Amino acid sequence: MLVPVLLFLVGFGLLIKGGDWFVDGSVGIARRFHLPELLIGATIVSIGTTLPEVMVSSQAALEGNAGISYGNAIGSIICNTSLIAAITIAVKPGKVQPKSFALPTAFFFAAAASYAVIAWTVGTFQRWMGLCYLAVFVIYMVTSTLQMKRHPELAEEGGEEEDEGKARSFAMEVVLLVIGAAAIALGARLLVDNGTLIAAALGVPDSVIGLTMVALGTSLPELITAITSLIKGHGSLSLGNIIGANLFNIILVSGMAISISPFAIPAEKTILGGVNSSLVIDIPLMLAVMAIMCLPALMRGKLSRWQGILLLCIYVAFTAYQFIS
Repeated sequence: MLVPVLLFLVGFGLLIKGGDWFVDGSVGIARRFHLPELLIGATIVSIGTTLPEVMVSSQAALEGNAGISYGNAIGSIICNTSLIAAITIAVKPGKVQPKSFALPTAFFFAAAASYAVIAWTVGTFQRWMGLCYLAVFVIYMVTSTLQMKRHPELAEEGGEEEDEGKARSFAMEVVLLVIGAAAIALGARLLVDNGTLIAAALGVPDSVIGLTMVALGTSLPELITAITSLIKGHGSLSLGNIIGANLFNIILVSGMAISISPFAIPAEKTILGGVNSSLVIDIPLMLAVMAIMCLPALMRGKLSRWQGILLLCIYVAFTAYQFIS
């Protein structure tokens, strides 16, 4: 049991550092070829912070482990919102720009609603559904990039990145890109393989490990971004990154996993005498926590501390339920 736990933690570390190196290398190369800053932020950096989830879910899909593929995507959304965003809101609530959140929020709820309807009615995700989600990902990336070019003021907060990569050579940027991608791939394999072993040893379903431990691990880049944004006084930047990451968890992470290996909603955990817990707890909670976070921001243009505290309480209760029940 000790060895799988250690390898599981090593997988976490490789995912975090691999994502960091991949983004640094990608951004450095993009800037070297004079790609617009807005395009870099909207594509490379955003995708880079979601790569751990993509690789973990894809690896699990290749191995036929639907529980981890499903749990990682849905669990990451719940973790991003009710833990990471909640910390940001509870520590430093403030004003936000509704215009900057309107597009990703609309895309998220549209994608999440379709995901929920499929889960509640059909219960199985076919390959064509995954390809549709990937198509929506492309549409969103194009739409958001065009929006930022038309309204550059919406991206002003994201333009203050520290340009530490100017001193790096092109060869070093390529090395960072390659090593980062390799570290993410290896970290994903360690996380999936050993997460499955830990689940078996603890006697809990794979989907529970995916919803909690794996989801938290792959959400660490967002947590680091949130803390850094708070320190620098850019709380709304963190919130925007989390909304984008949550959208990517459905249209990119789930889309990729479904396209690789279609799966049914896991029914390993039940409640109320045999009802699938995923259908009455996980998916409704995913929608609820996003509504608690986003709707007040869109309607009032500001966040309140009670939202952060409520979301944190929800996360504690959700995690306890997964392991106790």
